[in-house]
Amino acid sequence: MSRQNLQPLINIIAFLWRHPTSAFGLMVFFLLIALALLGPLIAPFDPYTQNLQNTLQPPSSEHWFGTDELGRDILSRILFGAAITLRIIFLVTIVVGPIGMFVGTVAGYYGGKVDMVMMRFTDIFLSFPSLILALAFVAALGPSLNNAIIAISLTAWPPIARLARAETLTFRKADYVSAAKIQGASSARIIWKSIVPMCLPSVMIRLTLNMATVILTAAGLGFLGLGAQPPMPEWGAMIATGRRYMIDSWWLVTFPGVAILLVSLAFNLLGDGLRDALDPKQMNRR
Repeated sequence: MSRQNLQPLINIIAFLWRHPTSAFGLMVFFLLIALALLGPLIAPFDPYTQNLQNTLQPPSSEHWFGTDELGRDILSRILFGAAITLRIIFLVTIVVGPIGMFVGTVAGYYGGKVDMVMMRFTDIFLSFPSLILALAFVAALGPSLNNAIIAISLTAWPPIARLARAETLTFRKADYVSAAKIQGASSARIIWKSIVPMCLPSVMIRLTLNMATVILTAAGLGFLGLGAQPPMPEWGAMIATGRRYMIDSWWLVTFPGVAILLVSLAFNLLGDGLRDALDPKQMNRR
């Protein structure tokens, strides 16, 4: 890929890097990717190996984040948990983005009865709190990480569909869309070639902002025992197992909680930065 093709991405990263809040979000995002890829190599201990003679040890030079009730190294478990968090983010994004984009663009482009049916179906999902709806889906599918990802995906697409529909209503009467119709382009081609690219920046921003909610929902399901199952080192599940000992062993819940906080905050800040970077007014100033 040539530098000319990469120039828009380079400009966006440069814009994000110039602002402290979005730069923090970008650094945490790249750090999460690095830890997910390198966690098995840099983790000082096996996150699944139990050592009952070394249980509930406070942070020390040997175990920087201490050990849990089974003597497992918490730092190693958090490093392995980064890969689980990244897996949740990636899988939810590749499911939610296309579904929301399809429903929103089709409803907005065709309008009429198609729009009414699709949006009323979307409103049904939006009428329930996302965590409650995810709990219902997981209860029906069974507690596991994969089922939690499916449940989160089923509850996270409606806001994307709403946004894509609003964007489509703006663009469907544009001159270039009318020109494509005159030339005989099919509705599917117009939606794919003319509408979707115009909606993509806004959808990407919303997906980035939604990642914080996705992480918190996944952690909540893990905390309730409906997401990742022990001994998997998912951060929410780590907090759930450590809450029984948190009065005397604060490190069991503090370090996984800080990891969830940092990653969620980073995605919120990164989403705000992307919104500013893709704002036409900001582009004109640059």
